[in-house]
Amino acid sequence: MIPLSSLFRTRDLAFGAAVLLTCATSALAQQAPGGAPSATQVGVIEMTSAMVPYQVTLPGRAVAYEQTDIRPRVEGVIEEIVYTPGQPLEVGDLMYRIEAASYDAELAAAEASLAGAKASVQSAQATVDRYRKLDGVGVTRESVESAEVALMQAEADERAAEASLKTAQLNVDRTEIRAPIQGIPEVSEFSVGALVTANQSDALTTLTRMDPIYVDLTESSARLLRTRERIAEGQLTMGERLDVSLTLENGQSYASKGSLVSPGTLVSSTTGGVEFRMQFDNPDQLIMPGMFLRAQVTVGETEAVLVPQGATDRTATGDLTAFVAEDGKAKQVTLTSAGTYQNAWVVTDGIEDGDMLIVDGLRNLRAGADVETVAVTIDENGVVSDADAPAEAE
Repeated sequence: MIPLSSLFRTRDLAFGAAVLLTCATSALAQQAPGGAPSATQVGVIEMTSAMVPYQVTLPGRAVAYEQTDIRPRVEGVIEEIVYTPGQPLEVGDLMYRIEAASYDAELAAAEASLAGAKASVQSAQATVDRYRKLDGVGVTRESVESAEVALMQAEADERAAEASLKTAQLNVDRTEIRAPIQGIPEVSEFSVGALVTANQSDALTTLTRMDPIYVDLTESSARLLRTRERIAEGQLTMGERLDVSLTLENGQSYASKGSLVSPGTLVSSTTGGVEFRMQFDNPDQLIMPGMFLRAQVTVGETEAVLVPQGATDRTATGDLTAFVAEDGKAKQVTLTSAGTYQNAWVVTDGIEDGDMLIVDGLRNLRAGADVETVAVTIDENGVVSDADAPAEAE
């Protein structure tokens, strides 16, 4: 009879041999003929160069087309607030009335002064005419000259009275404060009955015109120099005009296209940026002053290769990289980008016509790895499909 201890030792040896045999079989199965590991299958697309739009994305901020603070130009008590906050006003629309009784009285006094001055001129003129007829007969030359001087003084008094009348009339007119520009008024900072003074520091309200509207875009001076260098070298062909489109704060694309109002001429000492002012139609007032925006500016066209963004990566130093298949190996290349177009990088260096860009199978891919290429296609959303899939579907 076999002892139990011997039986267990025999079964352990048999189990261990079976495990070793299984591991050896698995290792042999994972090796290709000759002991070399199998190549990684990757999807590739062939790169071709073309004339593509050269676009840059710039930050921007909306600025009112016109904006003014409303202040009184005469002193008095606010008698009436005529406008409705938020309702559009046209140039000349009445906004405030200031009590005008004292200014009406000053106007009446100025009118009376002018009438008296005119009467004095008429009297002095009659005296001069009479003395000139009697010059040398019954009136001395000295008397004639004195009468002429009195006439000139009366005429001067008349002109002064006319100026006083104009001032009095202006003060009466200024008791009615009217909109100097077209726009939308804010809520009044003063109420009826408040005493205001001429040209006070505190504005009664603010009037803002938002259609059209300005957007100030900021471009770095360094990239601006690079763009000009590319134009000078013939690498970038300028368009007839800048094509500028906006993206609102909610990610929505703005329908209206912008036009250049003023090119930047100064570099900010704090940001190193140059501001460009663009003008946009804003009939629905979707864009409000102070709003932050993003602008896609198409400067012109450049010859480049469009590399899908999903097939690229950034190194720790910020370099843009991608993999290409070359002689059965994965080769990592560093790309020089000149902006983006749709969902692709506009690459001007690092990849050429005919290069096979790896767009699928990039996970854990390393430079120098053996690869087996399969032709694929990639759509505008970055979805990769087998190049033969449509044909097989038919």
